[in-house]
Amino acid sequence: MSTDIQAAPGGTVQQQEPVHSQRRLPRFAPLGLYLAGIAVGAGLSALTGFSVTSTVIYGVILGTLAVYVASRAVEGRRKATDRLVTCLVTTAFGIAMIPLVSLVWTVLDNGLARFDGAFFSNSMYRVVGEGGGAYHAIIGTLVITALASVISVPIGLLTAIYLVEYGSGRLKKSITFFVDVMTGIPSIVAGLFAFALFTLLFGNDFRAGVMGAVALSVLMIPVVVRSCEEVLKLVPNELREASYALGVPKWRTVVKVVLPTAIAGLGTGITLSVARVIGETAPLLITVGLITGTNLNPFDGRMATLPVFAYYQLTQPGTATQAFVDRAWTAALALIIFVMALNILARLISRFFAPKTGR
Repeated sequence: MSTDIQAAPGGTVQQQEPVHSQRRLPRFAPLGLYLAGIAVGAGLSALTGFSVTSTVIYGVILGTLAVYVASRAVEGRRKATDRLVTCLVTTAFGIAMIPLVSLVWTVLDNGLARFDGAFFSNSMYRVVGEGGGAYHAIIGTLVITALASVISVPIGLLTAIYLVEYGSGRLKKSITFFVDVMTGIPSIVAGLFAFALFTLLFGNDFRAGVMGAVALSVLMIPVVVRSCEEVLKLVPNELREASYALGVPKWRTVVKVVLPTAIAGLGTGITLSVARVIGETAPLLITVGLITGTNLNPFDGRMATLPVFAYYQLTQPGTATQAFVDRAWTAALALIIFVMALNILARLISRFFAPKTGR
């Protein structure tokens, strides 16, 4: 509590009313009230026939209401509204995390059974029951994804540079429109496109890893274009103008100023686009099929990939059904690890290669 003193117009001193500091709930009181509401909700759910859904609904409503009422009584309407929105947002986040946590737990629980050295060092060549592994599928996934990246990254990056630095008028609008259309096409359409293209060129019997790489590049190019375009737009125009003022031509400004400044964002976008296509199944089912041995040549013969390997192991089990199911779950776990590793790599690129602005 404090007292304000103010001078009156006639020179006399007037004493104002004491000002009280705003009251606040204890630090952990909102969490305690929310958990208490959930406990009461669980009790009501037990009385009406226990179920997880009713427990969540009752608990969320009662917990949020308890936090709001207590905050309204102690802290006032404005802070109570803030706490109400915080509870709603936090609850929505928790509900959204439930399927993700359940998915990860299920894949770990079922995939760890075959997550061993044999799975990563053996192929399925001449294996009809237990044993074997996904070495050939892992190699095929890496080769096809790398080839798709070689195709997609230059095309996507150059397209993004054109749209940001050079493009204008109807041509730019047309390219942007087609990129948006390509972003939304189903993956099976990309597989059919690659299949039709190579069938017309080499005949109906042609199957090779390059077909899958082309199909994946159709899906990957628009992602690269969009991500790189947004990153290039973030480069300050002052840097470009300073380069032009020194008489540097536009192409050299792009190469020496714009791209180095945006290198962290470009690397992150490209890495995330690779993570986007590495788990695609439908286009690879049509184009590369499946073999049990290892093929390192993407231009000659079929190649196995992890998504297709998991699909066939699950849908076409042999006599030892459980062994096939275990291999399918482990392949799914390996794919999740690859995607997670790519996302971590993208964050590391963004962190360590970003331009240093501090002194």
